[in-house]
Amino acid sequence: MINIGIIGMSPGNAHPYSWAAIINGSFDAEEITRIGYPAVAAYLQANRDTLGIPNARVTHVWSQERAISESIAFAASIPYITDNLEDMASQVDAVILARDDPENHQAMAAPFIAAGLPVFIDKPLAYSAEDLQWFSDQHTEGKFIMSCSSMRYANECRIARQELKTLGQLELITAVGKKDWKKYGVHLLEAVFGILDDPEPASVRHVGELGKEIVHLRLRDGLQITFYLFNDITGTFQLSLFGQQGWKLVDIRNSYSMFRDNIIEFVRSVEEGKPRLAFSKTRNIISIIIAAKESRENGGKEVLLEKLVR
Repeated sequence: MINIGIIGMSPGNAHPYSWAAIINGSFDAEEITRIGYPAVAAYLQANRDTLGIPNARVTHVWSQERAISESIAFAASIPYITDNLEDMASQVDAVILARDDPENHQAMAAPFIAAGLPVFIDKPLAYSAEDLQWFSDQHTEGKFIMSCSSMRYANECRIARQELKTLGQLELITAVGKKDWKKYGVHLLEAVFGILDDPEPASVRHVGELGKEIVHLRLRDGLQITFYLFNDITGTFQLSLFGQQGWKLVDIRNSYSMFRDNIIEFVRSVEEGKPRLAFSKTRNIISIIIAAKESRENGGKEVLLEKLVR
């Protein structure tokens, strides 16, 4: 049995509750609803028959406040609460850093990486070139670091990848989502890159503004991709793929399925002793996230990606 520690939580991110519940196969819907996530309680209830990950259990939880840890532990049947983050490293076999505030990821992950534990870090891994370089160096030294958006494993994207050849040569992709580029651009990038089998990015340009972010990405093969992240729109994450022989709309809605498949991939990685998702794929995507921020801060200039991280 793999004993997993989970670290939470950042504002608006219910992953410590939902992921621990998916792994442990148990949840308290009233508690999850009480703290503000009725949609999470609803999809856990709808998928109750598939809850529980074989050979894994979340046994420890840490958060910045004891009351938050107690709530997560109660909601997902986690037996132990850790009061000091550093203490968890000696109590578990692997760690899920289930926070989406990338500015804190390096400091929170460091004790576990130093201890040689497998670590899964919620999206986005980093939001500065310095932090991304640090994680890249740790990977080069042989540390087990896995990070991605669960949208990489969305069923809707798997179907699109299966049907991709029917579209002929791709000419254009557009991707639309709600909220901000910093935390949610990674969702759309993982979805697109998963469908395209992780192509090589060439350059990025941010041509929008905060709250209405528009990012243009050029791949090395010449394909143009435009991402739209708007805070105040309603809707799901959607991709439109346009080819010379056809086009396809990918409407991504099944959060539960992608979360579960992502967790299964991490557990399988721990069992196999190395991440099943190559770090180079994560590095490419996070490089795009950071380069787009740099472009916005410099008036929309084009940023080349090849020299961001070695």
